[in-house]
Amino acid sequence: MFVGYPNWWYDMPMAMYSFFDEYDLSNKTIITFNTSGGSAFSDTINTIKKLEPNANVIEGITIRAEDVESSQNEINEWLNDLGYNI
Repeated sequence: MFVGYPNWWYDMPMAMYSFFDEYDLSNKTIITFNTSGGSAFSDTINTIKKLEPNANVIEGITIRAEDVESSQNEINEWLNDLGYNI
């Protein structure tokens, strides 16, 4: 499962906490991606691991907000590395 979110002030938006509270993702693989103004994932990967302790959480890709429009090649390469032929 791909889970994406913006990193706001070193954390996920509250809607993400609600999402992880609502759904049991045990035995699922969570591949994360986000955008940020420069703080990348901060500690959000560890937060997701705590919220979903029985899931396999993979730190994916983070794109700086100002680079979003020019990041297509980087995203394609990341997806190809994961085995998704783009």
